Amino acid sequence: MPALVVEQQPQASAGGSTLRSTEGSIHSTISNLTTTAITSHLSNASPSHSGGDRDGLDTSLELDGQDQLHILNNQLKVENRIKEGAENLLQMPLTGPLRMQVESELETARKKINTIAKAIELQSSRGARKKSNELGNKRKFNGQIVPGGRGKDGSDERDDFRSVMHLATSCMRSLSAMSRQNSVAQPFASISPSTSPSSSAIPNPASANDAELNRARIDTMARLIDILKRNLRVRYELDIGEVIQAVLPALSDKSSQQCRATAYQLIRHSLVDIHSVKRLQEQKLDWYIIKSLTRDNKYAVEKEQVIKLIRSVVEIGSERRTPRSSMSSGTVPLSEAVMRAFISIAEYPEDPFKFICLQTLTEILLIDIELMARTGGIRVLLHALADGSPEMAPMLASAFLYIIDLPRTRAYLHLGTDVEMVLSGITDAYGKGPDYGDRMRGCTRVIASMLRTWSGLMYFCLDDKLALRAIVDGLRIPSLETREIILNMFFDLFNIKPPEWHQAFIDGRRLTLYRKARPASDPGPPPEPQRPQATLKLTDQYIALLIMVFCKAGLLDALTSMFEESTAGSNLSRKATLLMAEVLQTANRVLPLRMAAKIQALPRVFNLASDYEFNEHRIVGTSALTAIDSYNRHRARLQPAAVKGDSRPRANSIEDAVRRGQRQVEQAKIKLAMQIDDKSFQAILLDTQVMLTKDQTKWSFETLLDLIEGPLLNPKRMEEAIKVSRYIRRLMSFFHPFAHRFSDLARVKTNIRWVRLGCLLLNALMASPDGVRFLSEDEFLGQIVEGLEQLIPLNSAPVSDPIFSKKRMQDTLTFGYFEMLGTLSKRKEGLDLMEKFRLFTAFYRLSELRSREDLIKSIIENLDYSIDGHSRIVLSKALTSSYKHIRLYATNHLSALLCGSATANAWTLRLLLTQLYDPAVEVREVAVRFLEEACEQPDVLQTVVEMQPTLDHLGEIGHPLLLKFMSTPTGFRFLYSADYIDREMDLWFHERNLHYVVHVEVFLAKVFNFTSIDEEDDIQKLDGCLATHFYGVLAKTELGCQVLQEKGHFAEFAQFIRQHGMESEDQDLIMRLKSTLWAVGNIGATEGGLPFLEEEEIIPAILEIAERSFVLSVRGTCFFVLGLISSTPQGAEILDDYHWEATLSPLGFPTGICVPVDLDNFLSLPPWECVPCEETIDRLQPPKTEEEMEVMTAIYNLANTVIANAASRSLARMKSRPEYRNIFISPTMLYRALHTISSQRYRLPVRRYIIDLFDVQLDADVVKALSERAVSLRLPPSAELLKPPPTQLITGLDRPHHHRISNSDEVELSDDDGGLEVADKHPMMSLRPVSRIVGFAAS
Repeated sequence: MPALVVEQQPQASAGGSTLRSTEGSIHSTISNLTTTAITSHLSNASPSHSGGDRDGLDTSLELDGQDQLHILNNQLKVENRIKEGAENLLQMPLTGPLRMQVESELETARKKINTIAKAIELQSSRGARKKSNELGNKRKFNGQIVPGGRGKDGSDERDDFRSVMHLATSCMRSLSAMSRQNSVAQPFASISPSTSPSSSAIPNPASANDAELNRARIDTMARLIDILKRNLRVRYELDIGEVIQAVLPALSDKSSQQCRATAYQLIRHSLVDIHSVKRLQEQKLDWYIIKSLTRDNKYAVEKEQVIKLIRSVVEIGSERRTPRSSMSSGTVPLSEAVMRAFISIAEYPEDPFKFICLQTLTEILLIDIELMARTGGIRVLLHALADGSPEMAPMLASAFLYIIDLPRTRAYLHLGTDVEMVLSGITDAYGKGPDYGDRMRGCTRVIASMLRTWSGLMYFCLDDKLALRAIVDGLRIPSLETREIILNMFFDLFNIKPPEWHQAFIDGRRLTLYRKARPASDPGPPPEPQRPQATLKLTDQYIALLIMVFCKAGLLDALTSMFEESTAGSNLSRKATLLMAEVLQTANRVLPLRMAAKIQALPRVFNLASDYEFNEHRIVGTSALTAIDSYNRHRARLQPAAVKGDSRPRANSIEDAVRRGQRQVEQAKIKLAMQIDDKSFQAILLDTQVMLTKDQTKWSFETLLDLIEGPLLNPKRMEEAIKVSRYIRRLMSFFHPFAHRFSDLARVKTNIRWVRLGCLLLNALMASPDGVRFLSEDEFLGQIVEGLEQLIPLNSAPVSDPIFSKKRMQDTLTFGYFEMLGTLSKRKEGLDLMEKFRLFTAFYRLSELRSREDLIKSIIENLDYSIDGHSRIVLSKALTSSYKHIRLYATNHLSALLCGSATANAWTLRLLLTQLYDPAVEVREVAVRFLEEACEQPDVLQTVVEMQPTLDHLGEIGHPLLLKFMSTPTGFRFLYSADYIDREMDLWFHERNLHYVVHVEVFLAKVFNFTSIDEEDDIQKLDGCLATHFYGVLAKTELGCQVLQEKGHFAEFAQFIRQHGMESEDQDLIMRLKSTLWAVGNIGATEGGLPFLEEEEIIPAILEIAERSFVLSVRGTCFFVLGLISSTPQGAEILDDYHWEATLSPLGFPTGICVPVDLDNFLSLPPWECVPCEETIDRLQPPKTEEEMEVMTAIYNLANTVIANAASRSLARMKSRPEYRNIFISPTMLYRALHTISSQRYRLPVRRYIIDLFDVQLDADVVKALSERAVSLRLPPSAELLKPPPTQLITGLDRPHHHRISNSDEVELSDDDGGLEVADKHPMMSLRPVSRIVGFAAS
């Protein structure tokens, strides 16, 4: 090939130089033609042009249209040859300048090819329109054309369906013409250039080579694909069968990779519905697809398109057998041959399309698990899951958990071997290198996610918790990194978040000096957001079950064994101690007292501590108990329990005395300072240096602070400082805005203290009449008002640098003036002063400025609203601002005021209710959320209900708030009179019960993924997912119970549970069962609703479902429902009679957590037999000759890793011998080989090796021959295959003498994956590796 390219190089260059010499004239012709076509197109679209111009244009086109098409076609051929020559040259080793010149010529040729193609398309379409116009003109008198008549079709040519369909049909005709290779003259002559936009570019098959045909096919198919992308209706009009017949030659091995890829893309875009997929199945495409899937990575473009085609077939053509059938009960329209080829890509680690194939197989698993079981796809997905890949493992784990949930689908899994493969990352960890840690972490994440679901937990509890015991036994592996990873998994699984000082405990440092109490002036970091209590109940109930399960699986014993390894202790053993202490703490909180006591006993640890025969045991035991006790004591000291709804710091034995003493000292200092004598007072005034210098850096700040917080609080001293010494006047002048002293200080941490000093000074002035009088006469407030008015347009002359400019607010202490005004607004005297100086008027006008939201936020944030007056009016004006972001900020601040108030303030509630009618949805959502939180307090709820707001306009976002109203008798009457109760009750009975199940399951899926809810926003979002149940709120009031009794809904719920409690097939019935269980559970969670459950005797039915249902998610639903029923003392007492014990608080009240006494009975599942996979592969007649028998035997032996290399060497020797050559070019033997790899499991390199053995190019004739062989070689089901004679038994180790060849001809099959795995069907082996023909008939 290189020699051929070199010979063509001068010719291409010469052609290029000749072409460039005539470049100007040719491209001038193209430019003129394009300009003429565009002008004509615009004239058709615009009726304003004169008729004469249009006629002249049409005449010119009529005279030279055919000649121009001929010129353009010739020019296109020349440019294509230039492009081909340049591409060939670029494959040669060229110097830098020469390569740049060739690349430039190639780019120029490509641009000209695009220009010529567009010109041909425009000219061809114009010829078609010209003919139609001529027919129309014959109907006009005197040859006149009505203005605007031709523009009707021409202006919307691209979007008009008839025009687009005409273009698509023309492309189809071109593809069909190119596919008929034998009779080329008639088909190409029959296509008129005026009717086919692409026909002018079609080469003559009699003289064209394969490269030209490929280019023509690619261009035509690309145009057709573009049409199908832009016009969906054309897809429905085209016949998929005709499309496939037209593109079949493009799929052959003779075509280029790009041609085959474009053909697959065209077929994919032709699929529109399930009927088109069925038509696709009728075509003979499987062998093309299998061949494309088997190609190596050099054909990535082709493989990508064929994989996309398979995904489209799965997405469009899959169907369920019955509308109400269960999951994985559908059918995927893929043959087993294609599936096995597809699976071979998914299991080959070096294929770049491995992950997308795994994802597609996962989708097929959820649709048609039977097909996956027959073709071995389940095993491939299980291996991928065991690898713990972070990209695929979460999705694969979810899919298999979905499969485990129902009995029909989990029957395809082998109990004890399939899903347990995910544990191999832990069980195989011993002895692996340091790089194994990443894989093990991935496996532990997958295991933890599976154990957080009912399907995973109950599956791993089978066989007496064998899988869980294997996980726990991983703590006994003598490897530090391995055990630490497993310990981290348990911390994550039990939702244990150790305190910030836990690392000090693990390192063995003393905790007594850790984290000393902060001084009163240091408020410390803001408290972390706490999860709502309703959220904790569900997670704690599941964690209680997890702790019980793992304690029975031996977790505490495994942790104790880690203590015994060393008496000195290590970081790992202390981390195990930390885990044990946290498990004991959690068990004490979430488990019933009797069960928690058994865990707290720690019999093995106490036995070690009391073992006086072996000192080492006693040291280990006592050290563990001491460490656990120390951890608990310091946790109680450093993390005192917070009381819900109380924001003040709680007292404890250590910090309360310190705080009390600090307060007493401060009060004593202030009292003494106020009683100072005159001489000392004058001395202090002088010590501050205020009277001596204006430079504030020379002032004694500490002395000044003591003066303001002490003596100046005495009205007498304040009067003396104002009138006698004029001290206050000099000090206040520092804070005047236009003095540019305080207002020009940089906004840094060291200068913030002056803002605090100013607030204290104003507070001291407000404490005495003289101070108030001084402020009314001072320029301080007047200058602030003047500075604010500088920002109001049309109010004053423009100022280059206003005092309250945005830059000064950000960079200087100017922002502190708003804090000082906030100090004034806390006192009535201060409000009077602000009114006197018209500060509120300035605030009102500033609230209308869109560009200064920083000022508005500062005003809202700093003003005090405890006194009724203008401050509240300012806030109200901000709440109704014309700008949404201002209203949103003001609403959030109002909500903070409401939450920080100890009592329900009617004015804040009234303003917040006003925000419910805001035009912006975001503001309404914020108002609803905060109002719902505020209504947790009964007095606030009662106040809001008495206001009787209208909430119908809120829609779904107001639903939780209405349910809050409904929980009170007053609110229930109000909503009942508004017909809300009846309307909502019918909606919940028919629809919203099902929606509630979806909300709860999504909520549980997120909340059990503990790592994703660390932020406050996520917590609030999750809190919204678990909405309050309507029936649960209905049963809280006596009137609601009466309505529930009258409607008779509970009786229907009970009847449905009894009738369909054991449903395991119908998905719709299972969802309705879950929704009914949640409704019954929420009703039973109230004292008024529990009698309904007792009357219907439904609790025993729920218990039976929880312990006997075959659907694991239904069991989990019952588990949570029983926890709801145990929320009342009466419900807990009833469940105790059925051996379900409720967890009680220290005061004896139920906490809503209930666990079974007999844990094994609840988690038990009946064993199942794996569904046998039925063989659907046809049996073939045996080979006719001994040579064929030997070839097929060797091909079959390639599936056996033991003799695969010997079989490959045998095949290489056979192919080199003359008597075997006809076999490797025979379509019959090719079909036998393809049938073998399509019915057995072969790795991707082996499949590629087998196909490459045969020197047969796949095309339409070969595919037809393969189809004929599929019929002629098939054995009827009743036929029995004769056993071959003993002389036909061949192995790769002992062959007949006349077939032996020297070792120099041996070719060994290599596989980068570490060898070939055993096929699904193993060849029969005797004492020696003997292979026999199987797969053609039953043995």
